[in-house]
Amino acid sequence: MLGIGVAAQASFSAAISGLPVTGTSMRADYLLTTATLGLVIGAIYLGIAVSEIAWGIWTDRFGERKVLLVGLLSTAAVLALMAIGVVPSAGETPPTWLLVAGMFLVGVLGGSINGSSGRAVMAWFQEGQRGLAMSIRQTAMPAGGAIGIALLPGLAAGYGFRLVYLILAALCFVTAVATFIWLHEPGKSSSTGGPEAIPSGRSPLVRWDIWRLALASALLTMPQFGILTFSAVFLHDAKGAGVLTTVLTLVVVQVGGGAARILSGRYTDKRGNRRKVIKQFGFAAAVMLLLAAVLVDAPTVLVAAALAIGGIFANAWHGVAYTEIASMAGHAKAGTALGLENTTVFSMGFLTPLLIPLVLGWSDSWMLVWILVGVASALAVPLAPAVLKATRTPTPSGSA
Repeated sequence: MLGIGVAAQASFSAAISGLPVTGTSMRADYLLTTATLGLVIGAIYLGIAVSEIAWGIWTDRFGERKVLLVGLLSTAAVLALMAIGVVPSAGETPPTWLLVAGMFLVGVLGGSINGSSGRAVMAWFQEGQRGLAMSIRQTAMPAGGAIGIALLPGLAAGYGFRLVYLILAALCFVTAVATFIWLHEPGKSSSTGGPEAIPSGRSPLVRWDIWRLALASALLTMPQFGILTFSAVFLHDAKGAGVLTTVLTLVVVQVGGGAARILSGRYTDKRGNRRKVIKQFGFAAAVMLLLAAVLVDAPTVLVAAALAIGGIFANAWHGVAYTEIASMAGHAKAGTALGLENTTVFSMGFLTPLLIPLVLGWSDSWMLVWILVGVASALAVPLAPAVLKATRTPTPSGSA
């Protein structure tokens, strides 16, 4: 079950993390300005943001298997249609609005994958296991992103965007087949007792403690999306770096962030200190992003290293935060809570690619850009819910 959740998330993450890194090719092939490029890329995140709460409610009502299948198959279909009708060919460039609409639909439909795969993991693991399990599932985001980052820029530059969209569609379709064959609800197999009953109480949508974590997560997202979306443009335009430098920097971010998610998930399972770790990651990311701002005019290797390390911290909090918000809501409403979390996270994912070009247009300063995202991470530290007294929950024996 965990493997299906990982595969589903990774297939979608290859798109939402890999497509932004094709920014220089997309800007050239589709004849976009930097500001328009931000709108195109941001459309994916806007689509996720506007649909996540609805997908979360439907997941709680209809079950993760049905929602996950619908999301994977429909996302694959949209990407395949984009490969047919939204690619430059024979000297003709598709209208920008059509590209934006395609990206938006990918976000709307693919957004179902986030909450449904997360709820599946929460359902199959008990407290004391969930931090690690959810962090492994969340690691699929940087892992899938690393695959997209490693493959898509070269494919876009060498073969065009038709092949890019077809590969992403194939990933979603193959994962849908695996989901259909192997994913089922807890209790339908004699090998598992299903999730324990957790009192749910009020809706997550009316609880301020849950909103605080969701809003803090949004602020923590700004450095993550800032690095993933515009570090390629920064390294190319401001530092004259080649594709290899950009790819290496972002692969380090994704792989390092994935490793940090797993380690922090296991660590917080043992210590019961998820809220404290979320605050620590926010502070560390802020420090590294402010250092990157100071090093803007330094040798490329130094500023790239600062961005890479800052990106690792900016990626590392996800599994812990998602586990905490779902646990706070209880299993019966975990889909709604995860939907709220994804809504705030991807709303910031939409706003960040729009905000950064505005800052650049006003100030022409990459230093100010990295200061802005560093300050956002710092503000998340006091906003996140207060740290609870640490308690250790032993991992059940004989667990999956």
